[in-house]
Amino acid sequence: MYSERERFVEELQQIEDAGLWKQERQITGPQGAVVTTADGQALNFCSNNYLGLSSHPEILESAKSALDSHGFGLSSVRFICGTQDIHKQLEQRISRFLSTEDTILYTSCFDANGGLFETILGPEDAVISDELNHASIIDGVRLCKAKRFRYSHSDMDDLQRCLTEASEARTRLVVTDGVFSMHGDLALLDEICALCEEHRALLVVDDSHATGFIGKTGRGTPEHFDVQDRVDIITSTLGKALGGASGGFTSGRKEVISLLRQRSRPYLFSNTVAPAIVMAGIRVLDLIDAEPDRVERSQSNTARFRQAMTEAGFDITSGVHPIVPIMIGDERRTMEMAQKMNQKGIFVVGFSYPVVPKGQARIRVQISAGHDLEQIDHAIGVFTEVGKELGLLG
Repeated sequence: MYSERERFVEELQQIEDAGLWKQERQITGPQGAVVTTADGQALNFCSNNYLGLSSHPEILESAKSALDSHGFGLSSVRFICGTQDIHKQLEQRISRFLSTEDTILYTSCFDANGGLFETILGPEDAVISDELNHASIIDGVRLCKAKRFRYSHSDMDDLQRCLTEASEARTRLVVTDGVFSMHGDLALLDEICALCEEHRALLVVDDSHATGFIGKTGRGTPEHFDVQDRVDIITSTLGKALGGASGGFTSGRKEVISLLRQRSRPYLFSNTVAPAIVMAGIRVLDLIDAEPDRVERSQSNTARFRQAMTEAGFDITSGVHPIVPIMIGDERRTMEMAQKMNQKGIFVVGFSYPVVPKGQARIRVQISAGHDLEQIDHAIGVFTEVGKELGLLG
């Protein structure tokens, strides 16, 4: 008889045969611009450590001090026995940083998105989502009973169509990534805000790949587009630029945040964020404000890498974000290029289906303020060398 185990083995073999196998590489030390692997040291160009703060000594010291002052964990959810003074301090600090009314912490932004839509939307409402939104938004929307609309990626005419079709809904809510993580392109928030205002719709932005380093002072895509006072709700993470451990949050109107505290299931049924992460998160935000050159360095490093790779002849998506997709298309060649780069001491990862559509395989490079110019230029040189070896460049 054909067993479930045989079916699973067969599916795994199909994944490998199609060149879609995702191989995890172990690092044996802390996150940084340089990481240590089983094969030795490598320059890291595939991390969300956009500001280079994941192993910053002041962040580590804040985390260590929290262990002494507030313990390892709360062993419960917040409304029972799991809220400490530092949790409220971090929520207030995030609200000041983003110029919002209130903030609620989650164990991840995936949970923040998972607990948002079913809490504030019902069958009488409509949710309108960009087709390339993150999986956490897609899963969060699936949990709610609102009528669902999906518009073509960054297509304002199609968004207009969805808003018009949803005109009879009690509440219309548009949700978009601030930055689309596989492409590195920014949502057109100024145009989206205008359409939301025209149709009296709420706007939710998942700014996980922007908070801390996009915008003049790192306040994210709303600051980049000068619409900070026009975005109703922001979800984001502490697990990327803001320290790189874990933890997420929803920030926005105080009545929305209060409702989430009462009814959001991931908040009510998940353990409180660990004290070490909370204290480190507070210190990260202080460092961003105290050291504005960190944001500037992230942006200048990105511009240097993008320009040089374009001049070398690589097919990259234009933009300003530290996410730089190097488009290859063929899944096997993508994995081969990633392997060769790793062998030459550049830590990168190939992305293929189902993370990206079939035929759109790529190596997603991520630039950090932690990289120095020599490291960036060395990576460009190795990319060019390998690109020529594989026939990707003339």
